[in-house]
Amino acid sequence: MEWGHVVSQDLVHWRPLPLAMRPDHWYDKKGVLSGSITVLHNGTLVLLYTGVTEDPMAESQCIAVPTDPNDPLLRHWTKHPANPVLSHPQGVQGMDFRDPTSAWFDKSDATWRILIGSKDDDNGSHAGIAFIFKTKDFLSFERVPGIVHRVEGTGMWECIDFYPVRGGHNSSSEELYVIKASMDDERHDYYALGRYDAAANTWTPLDAELDLGIGLRYDWGKLYASTSFYDPVKQRRIMLGYVGETDSRRADVAKGWASLQSIPRTVALDEKTRTNLLVWPVEEVEALRYNSTNLSGISIASGSVFHLPLHQTTQLDIEASFRLDAADVAAINEADVGYNCSSSGGAAARGALGPLGLLVHAAGDLRGGEQTAVYFYVSRALDGGLRTSFCNDESRSSRARDVTKRVVGSTVPVLDGEALSMRVLVDHSIVQSFAMGGRVTATSRVYPTEAIYARAGVYLFNNATGAGVTAERLIVHEMASAVYDETLMVEDS
Repeated sequence: MEWGHVVSQDLVHWRPLPLAMRPDHWYDKKGVLSGSITVLHNGTLVLLYTGVTEDPMAESQCIAVPTDPNDPLLRHWTKHPANPVLSHPQGVQGMDFRDPTSAWFDKSDATWRILIGSKDDDNGSHAGIAFIFKTKDFLSFERVPGIVHRVEGTGMWECIDFYPVRGGHNSSSEELYVIKASMDDERHDYYALGRYDAAANTWTPLDAELDLGIGLRYDWGKLYASTSFYDPVKQRRIMLGYVGETDSRRADVAKGWASLQSIPRTVALDEKTRTNLLVWPVEEVEALRYNSTNLSGISIASGSVFHLPLHQTTQLDIEASFRLDAADVAAINEADVGYNCSSSGGAAARGALGPLGLLVHAAGDLRGGEQTAVYFYVSRALDGGLRTSFCNDESRSSRARDVTKRVVGSTVPVLDGEALSMRVLVDHSIVQSFAMGGRVTATSRVYPTEAIYARAGVYLFNNATGAGVTAERLIVHEMASAVYDETLMVEDS
């Protein structure tokens, strides 16, 4: 494994650069794994990464610094002669100690601190665990006593992240801490909200039922190994994640490339609920919009579809808000419990109040042709309240047989008076969906063979059996390609 290197001035147009680091020393001969960069108070940069030795294979933490600190593109990095600077602690297996976070400064003892994930398989527990280490010079590290957090049965925590969140810039609400980990066992990115006690070296979840690895995810579809950074200019946190392929290796070889990065997304605390994050495309993505079509106000009867008259449908940014007919909703008294995106039949399974939403990458023959559904499913709970799920249905996304097709998603909080809102970014082989301002997100890789270019369409659909729905807001933006523009970047020297 090596460190790739791309740069951007707007998070949309990216320029590839030569590899930043290769496995070329004894301590990283078997791989230069994930890590992070810390900006020190004097502006100096320190890169922390995990190196893997060959014989025996073991992970340890190493550092590198810019070869030329005045190079605005930081194209070359020098590994420190003191590497490795941190080996796995006693009791931790050699290959279970990787992916250090960026460091934060603790004023109590004037040290920099990092978090590293691991696992504990002793006595069959298979627990995910996280350690904090502190340093003054990034060459000598000391483990802070204890384990900052542990969740039984979750396995190895890799690509861990740890950061504070609160409301808006002027919010006086309590500061909470996010701990995020990529679960090596199931390959999903989970997060949890909690309180961090630095003096006690503990992090405690707000809700034990939503603890790390058993509750909330950054994305309910295809996204893994995400990392985040803080943007001090716009005072926001931004994350990106790895989006792998779900077709065959043979198909990847034929097309000559595989895997991509998600659209950069902001991460913020949902001040309305204070129980979840809001994950949302960065505002810079909107610069790609052109030729917007406003189709707001369309009403769709039960069991109906509506074709959207658009110029092109393979690169889109769709903003939609739906509202079920209030009288129809009030008339539904029978409980509909147990709906689950992944196991309840997808967009074809009809209930009284759903599914309803959008069909993208849809071929003309909706009965048997390709389509990817992005939808809400509303159900009446046993207590009489409403429960809402948000799902991506990939089951008909391609006629290709070598593609994994799932229905992915989760329940999403919808507060009193809120419309059912979604934003869907459509590209040729990826659909990134965001519900209720980013309370739930789902990313799908899709490989249409029929619904491509001019043969693809977008439809509104309402598969509910007992309610009409109105698209109160429906704006479809065509999107330009994010091709690299030479004029945006600093010239090579």
